[in-house]
This record gives sequence, C-alpha cells and structure tokens, in this order.
Amino acid sequence: MRLRTAAAGGAVLALALTLSACTKNTGQHDTAGNTRTSTGVIDTNPKDSLGPAAEVPDARKGGTFYVLKQAKISHLDPQRIYSFVGLMTAPLYSRSLTTWKDDGKGHLTLVGDLATTPGTDVNKDCKTWQFTIKDGLKFEDGTAITAKDIAYGIARSFDPDLTGGPTYLQEWLANTPQFDTAWHFTPKAAALPPGLTAPDDKTLRFEFKMPHCDLPFAASLPSSAPLEPDKDTGVNLDSQPLSSGPYRVTKNVPGVELDLERNQYWDPATDPVRHQYPDKFVFSFGPDRDAANNRMISDSGPDQSALAWDDVPSSLMARVVGDTNLHDQVLTSPTPSEARLSINVQRVTDLSVRQALNYAIDRSDLIKTLGGPTVASPVTTLMPPGTIGYQQYDAYPAGDTGDIAKAKQLLAGKTPELVLGSADDSVDLEIATQLKNNLEKAGFKITVKPIPEDSKLDETKEKNNPWDLYVDNWAADWPSGASILPPLFDGRKIQDSGNSDTSYVDDPAIDSEFDRVLALDPAKQGPEWAKLDQRIMKELAPAVPLYVDVRYELHGSKAGGLFIGSVFGYPAFTNAFVKA
Repeated sequence: MRLRTAAAGGAVLALALTLSACTKNTGQHDTAGNTRTSTGVIDTNPKDSLGPAAEVPDARKGGTFYVLKQAKISHLDPQRIYSFVGLMTAPLYSRSLTTWKDDGKGHLTLVGDLATTPGTDVNKDCKTWQFTIKDGLKFEDGTAITAKDIAYGIARSFDPDLTGGPTYLQEWLANTPQFDTAWHFTPKAAALPPGLTAPDDKTLRFEFKMPHCDLPFAASLPSSAPLEPDKDTGVNLDSQPLSSGPYRVTKNVPGVELDLERNQYWDPATDPVRHQYPDKFVFSFGPDRDAANNRMISDSGPDQSALAWDDVPSSLMARVVGDTNLHDQVLTSPTPSEARLSINVQRVTDLSVRQALNYAIDRSDLIKTLGGPTVASPVTTLMPPGTIGYQQYDAYPAGDTGDIAKAKQLLAGKTPELVLGSADDSVDLEIATQLKNNLEKAGFKITVKPIPEDSKLDETKEKNNPWDLYVDNWAADWPSGASILPPLFDGRKIQDSGNSDTSYVDDPAIDSEFDRVLALDPAKQGPEWAKLDQRIMKELAPAVPLYVDVRYELHGSKAGGLFIGSVFGYPAFTNAFVKA
C-alpha cells in the first residue's frame, strides 16, 4: 500500500477500499449475507499507536486455545516467515515496526507497533524514513528492545542461509534484487547494511537511493522483528524464536505440536492491537481437513476451544451449510488471494488470441468445479476487490458463462494449439480439465501437461518455460496496486528464473506508467492503479482473471474473538479468547 500522510502532527490519511463479499463480520464470526466494505487509513497520531488495545466484548482471560492444521508451519523465524499461517501466527510472539489495526469489520488502520508512529518521511520524498522506538518494550528474557535490535533483525535477513521471507527491505536498502551480493551479513556483528542506521537506542533510520513510499507497509511484515545479536542461532531460530510479543514458544516438536504461553515481559500499554486472553495456544499438526473439521462438528472437549485452520472440505460442505446449529461456528469471507490464467505472451504473441481466451472463459462452471461460492468468487480485474482504489470493470464482457461466439469471431477460423501446464495433484488437474473443455468449445486445441506439484511454482517462474498457459495465484502483502501490478507485469524485473511476471510482459510504456504512478502523492495512487489495471488488460490481455479464494472455516463453540483478517484473508488470533 503506497500511502503517506499529507501533513505532520495528528493527521490521518484515509482511503476507501471495498472487499466484495457475501459475508457479514460480527467481530467473532462471519455469516452469509452482506457485502463487506473496508476502509484503509494510515494514522500518524502517536496516541493511536499506544496500547492497550480495546477490549473485546465478552472476552475473558484463561483457558487453552487450540489450532488444528494438517501441515506444519514452515518457518517461525520472523525474518523467514512468508506463509499465510506464519503471517497470522507471528503476531502472537513477534512484533514489527508497524502493524495493522483490523476491527474484523473491514476497517484497517496502519499504526506503530515497535515504533511510536508508522514512520516519518523526513524529506517528503520517500527516500529517508525515521522511526522512534517506544519505551517499555522487552524481549521474553526481560531485556529492553532497542532500535539496534530491530536493525540487527533486518540485517540478518541479508543472510543467504536465511531464505523464505519477503525481500522488500533488503532490495530497497541494497538498491538491487541481488541484495545478498551487495552486502554480506556477519552473524552477531554490529555492522549494518548501507542505508540502515540506529544512531541511538530509540532511533532507526532508512536511507534509500530511490523513493519507497511503501516502507511503512513493508515494515508491518515480520521481517522487521527485533533480535538480540547474542541470541541469534541462525537457522536454528526457526525452532525457538525470541519473543517480543504477548506469547513465547515453550514447546516445538516440528510437524507435531507447537505451544505458546504467556510472555510475562510483554506490556499491553505498548501494544495497540494484541491481547493476552488465553493462557496458552496449542497448534496440533497432522489431522487432515476431514478429520479436523469433523472434530469441529462434534464440538466436544478441548475441541470446543479450537479452530480448524484448513478449510471445510467439499465432502463436508453440504452438511455444514445445511446445519443451522453450526452457523455460529463458521468463519467465511472472500480473500485478497486472486487466481488468474496466466498467458505466456512470449509464446502466445497474437493479441486477438489472448483476447479470445478472455471471452471464452466460463467462470461459473469453473467455480462449480472448485466447489461453489463457499470456495471461490469470480473476478474480471487484475486487482482483487479490497485493493485501495479498486474499480470494477470487465474488459471482455462475456457474462458468467463466457461468450463463445465472440471468442470464435476473434479467432476468425484459427484453431490455436496451446499447452496448459498444471500441477499433477487431483484438484489442479480437475481445474485444468475444466479449462480445456471450456476453451475447446471456442476453437482452441488445449494439451494439458502435468507438472510435479512441488516444482510447478518454480518451473513456471522460469523465463523459457515450455507452457502457454498456467493458473497462478497472487496475494499482495498490503492492499495496494503497487504490490500487485508492478510485481506481476514489470518487464524490467524478468530474469532467467524466479519471476513473478509469469506472463512475461515486457512493455516499456507500461513500465513507464508504473514509475509515473509510484512517483505520485500516495493519496492519489489508488485510482491510477485502477486505470492501469484496465489499460494492461485492454492493451495486452496478459492473463484471464478468474476468481478470488473464499475462506470457509469451522471453529469450536467456545473459540471466541476470531475473524478473517482483511490484509491476508486468513483467521486472526490477536483477539482470540476461550469462552466460559
């Protein structure tokens, strides 16, 4: 999200964003019915970055909150966290420079977390940022948290052995995507990367060669978490991270169980978003989706205060939807995670063919294949609803079921032979089969080529991959076109491998527009991203927007305070409590 305040003092810059939804968020659970509307703000009034967080109605202290999940959390080390479950769990034990206040009803406010505000743009050019660190912050061992600890946490993310996390701060400081070659990290040393300084215990400064108005938002990710240098255990920090939040890791058996208990040194007076209601959080790994959700349906014993992290499976969906007794145990909302049919424009060079693909797609049948509206919601834009400045449009209006006649008209008798790459798991192959059958009605000849599930992501990111089409997903790290359109369509970032621009769009005119919009006053960027979204689709048609994921999850009857987070679209634990 590219925002900054227009004036100093207690100014609040507000921008409207809408999250298209079939849900109503009560703060504790979502039930089907209404459209959810969100408002995003950046708040520079230091009072709004202070704690304690507003009390959750009817919340109480005590009890154990359980989370059932099939697969383990890939990383607990804050500098390596980038999975959704990691991003939603990290706030329990890790604090960052900034954070989002999310009321569970769609109202987002970016505030200071470790910092007293979301940062100061010193010269009003987004190149020099300064943060003042709060008083009263402590690690789980009682040691005071200083600006130097935060700077060290950021510095260690340059270590090539500590992979997996976001790379915004590293790339911006190094002014190159090859950040690990621009500066070499030495564990437990005081040296910091160029551009990052901690002049004293309360001051942290970033000095960039290029403007980065997104810094306050990038700083909300766990990669800005602090660490005492002498407590840095390198890759082993994944097993036992050092807590700066309300809970600390007391047991970790990877793939089996993760226990978090209260951190006695966390001060609620410094924290604007978190609570410390349960005595303990226990993550149990192993139960598959059917088993975990059946336990929520049974709702007995400890499972009454549990959440099944993995969505309700199709095998149980009709039962859950039809049982009114379960409705109060449902969390559901569309998410910012969008799926698109990426078109490799290096291989599919004819614009009319790419446009025909857009007209031919039957989103209604695709969503039925996925499992219906409890699983996905159709979209026709590159930016999902919920993005600041979002505007609904359809560059190739074809209705819910597609316009085969229009697609055939564009093809003008041609029968393009296209290769659709698909992960080789049953769900993805079922989707690929639906797309194949759909597109062949318009005159395309589609060959589905299975790709090993664990390598599909890497292989489609290779510039010279052998596929014409593949389904991609993208979820922005903050709700701005700046974290969607440039990553996906800036041709200057294309490399031999590891590309996010998997359509391989390389258009200097579009790249120039990215630079123009990024240089605008952040308050004016939202509508410009929406215009650029339409321009990319109309002029280049590099993808077919398909759908946004919908979360549909079950929890026990005594699991309180849960809501679907507005930034990542997954359950948030900051307000969680165990009902009496």
